[in-house]
Amino acid sequence: MPGTCVIGLQWGDEAKGKIVDLLTREHDFVVRYQGGANAGHTVVVDNQTYKLSLLPSGILTPGVTCVIASGVVLNPARVIEELDELAQRGAGNPENLRISDRAHVIFPWHFAEDRAFDKNTSDGENIGTTGRGIGPCYRDKVGRSHAVRLGDLYRSSIRQRIEHIVEAKNRSLAALYPAGEFQPLDASSIHKQYADYAERLRPHVCDTTELLLSAAEDGRRLLFEGAQGALLDVDHGTYPFVTSSNSSGVGISSGSGVPARFINRVLGVVKAYSTRVGGGPFPTELDNPTGQYLRDRGNEYGTVTRRPRRCGWLDVVAVRYTSRLSGVDAIAVMLLDVLSGLDEVKICTAYEIDGKRTMRFPSHVDDVRRVQPVYETLPGWKEEVTTCRSFEALPPNAQAYLRRVSELIGRPIQMVSVGPDREQSILISKS
Repeated sequence: MPGTCVIGLQWGDEAKGKIVDLLTREHDFVVRYQGGANAGHTVVVDNQTYKLSLLPSGILTPGVTCVIASGVVLNPARVIEELDELAQRGAGNPENLRISDRAHVIFPWHFAEDRAFDKNTSDGENIGTTGRGIGPCYRDKVGRSHAVRLGDLYRSSIRQRIEHIVEAKNRSLAALYPAGEFQPLDASSIHKQYADYAERLRPHVCDTTELLLSAAEDGRRLLFEGAQGALLDVDHGTYPFVTSSNSSGVGISSGSGVPARFINRVLGVVKAYSTRVGGGPFPTELDNPTGQYLRDRGNEYGTVTRRPRRCGWLDVVAVRYTSRLSGVDAIAVMLLDVLSGLDEVKICTAYEIDGKRTMRFPSHVDDVRRVQPVYETLPGWKEEVTTCRSFEALPPNAQAYLRRVSELIGRPIQMVSVGPDREQSILISKS
């Protein structure tokens, strides 16, 4: 069976891009199957930093076919921008990029809707959208009548379709904006702009579902690259403080078109601590100097938005839940180096709700808000670990921390990251 998937098990930003980059060399295809330009992956190669939001991280490895599959909502301008940036730097292999003709396209009206719609829940807490039109595009995808897929841009009917949609969107947006603030969209200029995008992307567009099914049946090695994190899954995360797609392992087949029987390995990625961006419950959040220490040491600011991330201790109640949800076989622990210098480190091992202890992650967001984390405290370590290249080279207390994390999650740790570069990685024997 040829399929491996890399899934973030927290609220995103787990440094999945580095793991995908490391594993790419073992695979023939790297597949981005959900989300949009709201997800940022940072990959460091030879001290050069690359920030990608739509291109699969495998684009930096020669000989690998990179696929943007049908579950992604596509901002064509952003794809072209990333391709141009790689070309200017003499990096990447854009000729190996394939984009699904079934992928839904983000248009100017989606950005306008993102700005217009109230981003808050009924109690006033911000959901945390990036404002990049992702949610409105997924909403149109499900609604169908105003949706445009990438393949539609190559049909003679597209001008008429854009005119029809713009007429409807102008009416609805004019009602959403304060009087005089909304500038009506122009269908003719949008058509020309997107026709140019389509022509630029034409060499990359194909039926990726057929491509990937044939590859899987031929025994080619497929690597699926998840975006965001499993706790942001629209169906199984901390709803409504979630993303607009299935960001846990359950979204792999629906987003790529590849049946689950072709996926035989799922690697879950976690930070050595926890972070979250935007609103929503965060049981282990540290609004104190320790939280700021983690933020500063880990450069915890969004790859795409530069928003400061909320920081806290590792929550294994949540990670155990998302490991089960995503069918995780093994764990990669990232940013272990951020914990160096602390006198002690804590792990949330259980929750207390109304005085009762539980190891179950609540299904309702209001219950997640009410939990009191139960911590286990372990001794920290002062040594820097960025030069360690084996498990045995890590400080004894760091080794003990990793062993305990693995025991609590119930999955073996197979990778540990001690810095951003490819070489700052520790591979642990599966035995």
